[in-house]
Amino acid sequence: MLITMSNIKIFEDRKIRTAWNADSEEWYFSVVDVIAVLTDSPRPRKYWNALKTKLAQEGSELSHNVGQLKMQSSDGKYYETDVLDTKGILRLIHPIIKTAIYR
Repeated sequence: MLITMSNIKIFEDRKIRTAWNADSEEWYFSVVDVIAVLTDSPRPRKYWNALKTKLAQEGSELSHNVGQLKMQSSDGKYYETDVLDTKGILRLIHPIIKTAIYR
C-alpha cells in the first residue's frame, strides 16, 4: 500500500488522523479518532476494543476490514493504528449511533 499523503481532518475542533492511498485512491481514517469524536468517550481505545470484539462475535465483516497504518500520535511518535477506508468508517458509524440512540 503506497501512502503518499497523510493529513489531519478537523471535526468539531477534534482531530481525525487520515492517510491517502494513491494506488487505490482512497482515504483511510483512524478508527480511534472517529470513535472519540462520535462518542465523547474518555477512553476511545477501550471503546473500540469492546466494539471490535462485539462485531467479531456477531460475524460482522467490518471487523475483518480493519487495517493498520503507522500514524503519528500526540507524543510525536508513529504507532500502528487501526484504520478503515471511507466505506468502512460509514459502516462503523451505524452501530455507534444505534447504541447512542438507545441510551
